[in-house]
Amino acid sequence: MTVSPPDESAPAIEVSHLVKAYNGIPAVNDISFTVGRGEILGFLGPNGAGKSTTMRILTGYLPATSGAVRVFGLPVASRGEEVKRLIGYMPENNPLPEDMRVSEYLYYRGRLKEVPRSRLSVRLDEVLALCDLTRVRHRIIGQLSKGNRQRVGIAEAILAEPPLIIMDEPTIGLDPHQILIVRDLIARLRGRMTVIISSHILPEIEMTCDRVLIINRGQVVAQGSPAALRREFLGRSAYELEVAGDLESLPTLLAHIEPSLRLDPPVALEPGPSATFHRLRVVTDREDDLGEVILRGMVTAPGLRVRGLRRAEPSLEDVFLAATQRSWDVVDGATRPDVR
Repeated sequence: MTVSPPDESAPAIEVSHLVKAYNGIPAVNDISFTVGRGEILGFLGPNGAGKSTTMRILTGYLPATSGAVRVFGLPVASRGEEVKRLIGYMPENNPLPEDMRVSEYLYYRGRLKEVPRSRLSVRLDEVLALCDLTRVRHRIIGQLSKGNRQRVGIAEAILAEPPLIIMDEPTIGLDPHQILIVRDLIARLRGRMTVIISSHILPEIEMTCDRVLIINRGQVVAQGSPAALRREFLGRSAYELEVAGDLESLPTLLAHIEPSLRLDPPVALEPGPSATFHRLRVVTDREDDLGEVILRGMVTAPGLRVRGLRRAEPSLEDVFLAATQRSWDVVDGATRPDVR
């Protein structure tokens, strides 16, 4: 049975000035953010950044030191039991009973989640199929592989069709085929459920999530779509060239083609397959595509041969490193416990 949020107008999550301290040292330090209904949010940060602590507070598992968290308009601190009915939570180290069979465990969890008996058997078949667990439904959980155990945790999280799903490292231990299954499953939830995913596999976050929130040392250091974060933290486009000939004239030629173009770095990154070709990186602060302009200007230049040109799209990993490095540059070096 799908649980309906009490306030249809409220965002899925509202976090305001959230603080969680251990022995007076903040693990989560005055963070605020909002998650819209039906949104898929990637929640990123290095080890010890406060990700898991924040997610535990969102689910009502851990009390905050100060600040406010609302889930569909309900305050987590005072109405935690109601909030938990709205959330499907999969922790990183998912505690599963070793001696129960998959279908037996999910049926038990479905009854605890108050799924009606008339609906539960049908729903079990649905989640087993969605999570590619049908063929192991009668296996004992303790005998399953790590990947299958992860998918049992995901199946349990979505079983009661809650409007909010929170997953901490859902793809850890999965092989590439299983990761694709989980990615497709999460994509099917878009618009139907709000999903928060914490993961260290950044390409998966980039392909799956609508928006990314990055925290470091317990503070939000970046949030927005991957494309918006690339513009904010990297602020430039890059092109990779395979070229042979008079490389010394290349900076002057690039400046003539477009004044914003420059070599970065101004030397070959690595030799090409032939000793006469080199791979170079050209950067510009302009966001529009200059590939055709660069190619047209270089193929007509005397003394140069162009074999390849492609636009190099910065990855979410580049954004993550830039955002976390910037936060370390502006925060003092005080130590704190390695909380998660």
